[in-house]
Amino acid sequence: MVSGVDPSELRAAREKAGLTQHELARLVGAAGGERISRWELGTSVPRPDFVVKLARALNIPTRRLIHLDGEVPDLRALRLQAGLTVPEVAASANVAVPTYYAWEQGRWTRLPASDSLEALARAIGESVEAVGAAFQESQRQRRRRSETASA
Repeated sequence: MVSGVDPSELRAAREKAGLTQHELARLVGAAGGERISRWELGTSVPRPDFVVKLARALNIPTRRLIHLDGEVPDLRALRLQAGLTVPEVAASANVAVPTYYAWEQGRWTRLPASDSLEALARAIGESVEAVGAAFQESQRQRRRRSETASA
């Protein structure tokens, strides 16, 4: 499952909040309204930490901004749905930020220990089974990207 921002939902939420693109950019610390415009047009996508900032600035649940394709969410999708940044998840799960980044990017050779999986599940408000499936999906996507890049 590829997780990302739904451009039309972002625009609708911004307009409902009565904000211009420049005002929203200032609120989230983005470099000008042009960046918000590109996100709303779908020509670029915000980093995950900006997705959380956007939802907070627009006073909406993060999951409302997220477009999910497929049946199984990856770790990034679960984190975004929980409305958390990488540092927040890493701190809550008591793991180093680079370790969590590696997990989210599918760069791991074996699943973390059960206590780490349980801590991560609590941090993002999901079951251990959902987190385990998300780990597998993150790694599957990494393999698929690698195959596409080498083709």
